[in-house]
Amino acid sequence: MPQRRLAHRYAAVPFLVLAAAVTAGCADPEPPAPSAAKGYCPLPEERRATPSTCITFDWNERLAENHAYREPMSITAEQKEEAAPKAEALATALRKLVSAGATEGDLRVTAAGALGVRPEQIEIRGDLSKPLRDVLVDGGEGRVCVNGTVDSTGEADAEVIGRTADGTCLPGLGGH
Repeated sequence: MPQRRLAHRYAAVPFLVLAAAVTAGCADPEPPAPSAAKGYCPLPEERRATPSTCITFDWNERLAENHAYREPMSITAEQKEEAAPKAEALATALRKLVSAGATEGDLRVTAAGALGVRPEQIEIRGDLSKPLRDVLVDGGEGRVCVNGTVDSTGEADAEVIGRTADGTCLPGLGGH
């Protein structure tokens, strides 16, 4: 009988040796080579927040990078000058709609006509009631955007700015 017990004890040995060999073979004797950095990682002394592909450790820097996506891109003086007539046309169109009010469709078609773009390219945010108040309208092509506003008093105006890194012309709503 003692030999039988001994045989049962030794029967597990090949399985233990096999398991040890398999798990030891999984270890990588050489550490992985460092990969090339992707994107641009801003230095801490840089002043302006820019969208980054890196995650920073400072909470305020993270917020600044996140908000940087909402900042308008820079455009040249020539681009601004070229779009100035469109801004004036949009402001004039909005002034005509202020007292009459407008549906979203009317506002979209009117703004598209003033800017020379398709109605689908127009973004609208605000209250579309009579009279027209507190509305933001924009449209543009490429990096150049024309943003029109009707404030709470009914004053209409438009400006030429750069598109945001988020891809929109209207200012970001904010919040986290």
